[in-house]
Order: sequence, then structure tokens, then C-alpha cells
Amino acid sequence: MDQDQQQQEQHPVISDLCFHLSKCSSAAAAAEAEAAHLLSAENDKTSGSSSNKRASIPLPVAAIRALLNVIRRSKSETMMGLQADLRDASDVMVAFAKRGGPIIHHSPSSEPPSSEHSTITTTRYLLAGRSHIALSSGCELFLKYVTRASLETPNFQQCKSEVLERGERFAEFSTQARDRIAVVGSPFIREGSVVLTHGRSKVVEALLLRAALVEKKRFRVMVLEGRPDAGGAKSARTYANAGIPATVVLDSAMGYIMESVDLAIVGAEGVVENGGVVNKVGTFALGVMAKEMGVPLYVAAESYKFTRLYPLNNADLPEMGGVMGGASLKFLDTLAWSANSSSNASEEDKSARIATTDANSTSSLHPYVVDLPPSVSIENPPCDFTPAKYITLLFTDLGVLTPSAVSDELIRLYQ
Repeated sequence: MDQDQQQQEQHPVISDLCFHLSKCSSAAAAAEAEAAHLLSAENDKTSGSSSNKRASIPLPVAAIRALLNVIRRSKSETMMGLQADLRDASDVMVAFAKRGGPIIHHSPSSEPPSSEHSTITTTRYLLAGRSHIALSSGCELFLKYVTRASLETPNFQQCKSEVLERGERFAEFSTQARDRIAVVGSPFIREGSVVLTHGRSKVVEALLLRAALVEKKRFRVMVLEGRPDAGGAKSARTYANAGIPATVVLDSAMGYIMESVDLAIVGAEGVVENGGVVNKVGTFALGVMAKEMGVPLYVAAESYKFTRLYPLNNADLPEMGGVMGGASLKFLDTLAWSANSSSNASEEDKSARIATTDANSTSSLHPYVVDLPPSVSIENPPCDFTPAKYITLLFTDLGVLTPSAVSDELIRLYQ
């Protein structure tokens, strides 16, 4: 890590960002909390109360809360100076997200508090460096709110108070976006249908969990799994824990299973001006395949992911982070590994192998790792661009939109 990166990660705004993101629990705990939230929400309708507590906070919302602290700490005495502070802080967070983090998360373990293993420290990356699109658009939208407040309230101190108040409302509104999307999108999940998803999206999970747990619909989910973050497998575990029949399918087999699904639904890292979306790599191929097979493709995305980008093809996408680059992509003969680990091995050997793997070591897997010569290059793009013509509808917290309506909504958001 160079000196500039070290200085950025010591920046107070990064500390604030990590503080909010470290509140996120593990994937399993988040799913259980999401299910409990949805079930309790149905009961709250009769009592008139509701809970806004979430198991996790979206990255753009965490960034907005970090910017609110920048305003509180700022020594600037003019609106121009405050805007400069916010812009600098936004740039630091975007650069941090482009590198993929990391976020250090300390969680309690099952060990006694006096034990040296009473806490578990894990390192997670901000969606492997592809989150900066959503973070950047969220920060840009917040800065627009600040500019609007400065025009409406000339007095600096009053304006600062107004910005803080608006910022808190905006953060709260954004936090509730997943619930609103789940409400508008779940009616499209029909009884007995087969739903295809790709990778892991918290908003898609919220939508499907609502359809199953609140609306009591019975359906199956097929999750496409791709490299290297096991997002599809994690998502399938979430659905299985909620009692939804789930099947994991390699993304290379999407054509094979497409004829057996009724609809496809994905999340998005960004929704661009022309109505297309930027999402986990493989979404473009999924869109082309779905259109060819007559399967509707829906996109579930929060309005703070609407971004003023206008890519015409994948070459126009902004540079992504390097966490998912070729150097981090390993090739493993899982068939040979599975065959050898399941036979002729004692339980102690298996436990030792698991412990070694959990310690982030690949020594136990070494016989099954395919080493490539230096002359072979590896390309592992984290995202791709799916044009609007492959998208049927977008489920957003602003309502159900056609791709052609995105540009109008962007104008309203930024006017």
C-alpha cells in the first residue's frame, strides 16, 4: 500500500464509513433478521407500529451518514468551503471503494468473554471494488441536496442546520428503499413460478422474502453462481433458511435452464441514463438469453443508484477496482478435490484441512490448484453493462418504471 492510500484510509470519513458498515452482521444473521422483520411488519399493520431497524445498511447510505459527520466537523465558515469539504470526502470514499475496502469487522464468537478468541475478526471487501458506482451516485445526489439548500437559505448557519436535517431525512428515506421496492415488486412473483436470479442482491432478497413470508406465495428460486465471491451460493443459503426451495446453477449453464424459468430478476450497481444497468458480470449475457427465450427480465434497484452515466457498450464503463483482478482469481480442480477429500481421509484430517482453509491458506488445496504459466493473462471483470432493450421493467422505490422513464427520473432527482 502506497503512502497516499495509507493517508486516505486514515481519513476521518473512512473511519465513519467503516463504523457504519461494520454494524452489518453476517449474511446468515442478516437473512434471519430480514425474515423476522418481514413477518413482524405484517403484524405491525394491525397495531399501527413499525420497525425501521435493519440488519445491514447500504453502502451509499453509510456514505451519506459519513458526509453528515463531515458537516458537523467542518471548520468552514462559507457554503463554498463546506461544499469543498464534502467533495473532498466524497472523492476519498469513492477511491476507497474502488480499491475494494477493506472493512474490518469484529463480531462476538461463541467463546467465553475471557477467552482470547472471544471475538472473530473478518475482512470483507466493498463488493470487490464494484460498489463505487452506487456510492458515487449516492454522494452526488446528497451534494445536490446541499447545493439546493444553499440557494434556498442564504444564512450559512441556518443553511448548515437545514442540510443536516435534510441529510438525516434523506438517509432515513434511503434506508427504507428496500422495503418499498419489495412492496412494488413482489406482486410480479406468481404462485408456483420459477424465479431466476444472478449473484447476490440484498434488494432482490428482500423482494423474494416478502413474497414468500408475507404474501405466502410458493415458488422456486434458481440462483446463478459465478466467480469469485460465491454470491449466488450465499443468496441460495438465505432463501433456504427462509424455507424457499432454492437451486444453485453455474452461470455458464444459464442457457440450459432458461427454458424452465418464468422470470428473471437481478439487482444493480447502477442504473444509467439510457435505462440500462451496470451489474455483476454475466447480467448482460443473462439479458440477451432471457430476451431470446421470451423470459421477462426485471431489475430491482434503489433510486440512489440512478447515475448520470451514459455508456453505449461495456468499453464505456468506468474503471472498476482491482480486488477481482486476475491476480486474485485461482483455478481449482474441484472435482478432484472433492473426490479426494471425501474418501480415504479421517475426520481429523478433514478438520485440519478446514481449519487450514479458514486461516486463508491454500496449502491444503495446492495439489488441486491449476497453476498457469506467466504467458497466460487473466481477465476477470466485476461488472458488465446491460442495455435497456433487454430489460422489461425496473422495480424502484419510486415505483415500477420502464427503462425509458429513467432519464426523466434523473432529471427530477437532480433538478
